[in-house]
Amino acid sequence: MVLVGSLLGGYAQEKNDTVFVRSNTENGVIEGFERAGVKIFRGIPYAQPPVGKLRWREPQPVKNWRGVKKTIHFGPRAMQLPVFSDMRFRSNGMSEDCLYLNVWTPSKNNREKLPVLVYFYGGGFIAGDGSEYRYDGESMARQGIVMVTINYRLGIFGFFSHPELTRESPHHASGNYGLLDQCAALQWVKRNIAYFGGDPDKITIGGESAGSFSVSAQMASPLSRNLIAGAIGESGSLLGFRAMPHLSEAEKAGLSFQNAVGAKNLNELRSTPADQLLEMTSRRGVPLFGVIVDGYFFPTEPETIFLKGEQAQVPLLVGWNSMESNYKAILGEEEVTVENYEKAVRKRYPDIADGLLKVYKANSDEEVAQVATDLASDMFIGYGTWNWSDIHAKTGNNEVYRYYFVHPRPGYKNAKTGDNLLIRGAVHSAEIEYVLGNLPVNDVYDWQSEDYFVSTLSQLFFAHFIKTGNPNGLGVPTWLPVKPDEPANVMIIGRNARLQKEQHRDRYLYLRNIHF
Repeated sequence: MVLVGSLLGGYAQEKNDTVFVRSNTENGVIEGFERAGVKIFRGIPYAQPPVGKLRWREPQPVKNWRGVKKTIHFGPRAMQLPVFSDMRFRSNGMSEDCLYLNVWTPSKNNREKLPVLVYFYGGGFIAGDGSEYRYDGESMARQGIVMVTINYRLGIFGFFSHPELTRESPHHASGNYGLLDQCAALQWVKRNIAYFGGDPDKITIGGESAGSFSVSAQMASPLSRNLIAGAIGESGSLLGFRAMPHLSEAEKAGLSFQNAVGAKNLNELRSTPADQLLEMTSRRGVPLFGVIVDGYFFPTEPETIFLKGEQAQVPLLVGWNSMESNYKAILGEEEVTVENYEKAVRKRYPDIADGLLKVYKANSDEEVAQVATDLASDMFIGYGTWNWSDIHAKTGNNEVYRYYFVHPRPGYKNAKTGDNLLIRGAVHSAEIEYVLGNLPVNDVYDWQSEDYFVSTLSQLFFAHFIKTGNPNGLGVPTWLPVKPDEPANVMIIGRNARLQKEQHRDRYLYLRNIHF
């Protein structure tokens, strides 16, 4: 073991070709490691383990420790079922004790005040983890950014409501524990990131899918909106056309769950082993739990908060992908014709079919696949993302930059067959490895030189934005912001990156009047 220098207010030591580095935090000293100039700390606790009496409680502050806490390995991922095949974890197993975060920093000391990115993973609020390869922070750190990924509670552990929980809460609310975890992590970052060379006044939050929903949530909540300096949303927001349940509805669902699984009361549910409780959620007929208007984290609906201009007043970079869903979500296995498309829309959306077929009109059989893909994508996640960008451009008092990611991923390595779709595009979540610079850490796909070109461009846009609140800078095309109440400037991100005017604003204005 050889002393090799002083870093981050601690010291570095070398053993078996691994350089270990230490850093202070408000709760004690941690030890991570260095790889080619990037210091990496994994599995840092930011709240007490939410177990026992702390199950279904707001996250509680971490207790101080003595000595040096090893932060070499990722902490456990949140309790979840194996629902998404594309999630590749490096976490230390799965546990209800899951409130950990990870830091990658290029800082040589703790005085550099580097910009910070806190990234929330996707997974529908039922799966995901900050240890996934695609969210690795080393590449962003090499752009001069301190990157943080966090874990937060999921599913019934993160979003369960119950009248007894509401009564025992000092805030007279229950549910949204996963969002409260994210807020607690942001508060931890605000208080501690200077130890890692980060600037606590320059924190950008980002995320994809449920992570993007989370960004919109943290922007809206009075608990967190003053903690951030910028926001990045990739495919999704809480400003969609599906109404969010309120606390009273969620409490009824909690009682229904209790009855469905044969529990006598909340105490019995709270003492149920975590793996058994997780299994109960997979049973037929039990209610599911998600984000709600709880009266505490959200005083009212997020869309109302944004419309009133009460959200975080920060720049927003936001967009979605060209094939978030595909035409088979509308047509199934039917032949791709205008006649079958119109029949399918009328069957699926009987009350609004006439309006939909006007703005999502296919004039020939050849146009059906693209138009149906657009409709499926917008109904899934495109509209909510558009609405977020459109409203924030009006009420946010800061620039909004909108993108449309069109570059399709290549095929799988050693794949024998491909898909049989008539058109190709960027599927849901396809942009993550590109924008975070993580193509090399995902060995599933057969990346080509054009993929690395698109990744370099995408990451530069994101890095510029994190550093300055503006994606423009050296090495990228000029990107103009969205102007309120007119077709938006949209950066098309692909091999032929270019700025163009919004093509189908009429579709989204029509969808704005729909409520499910």
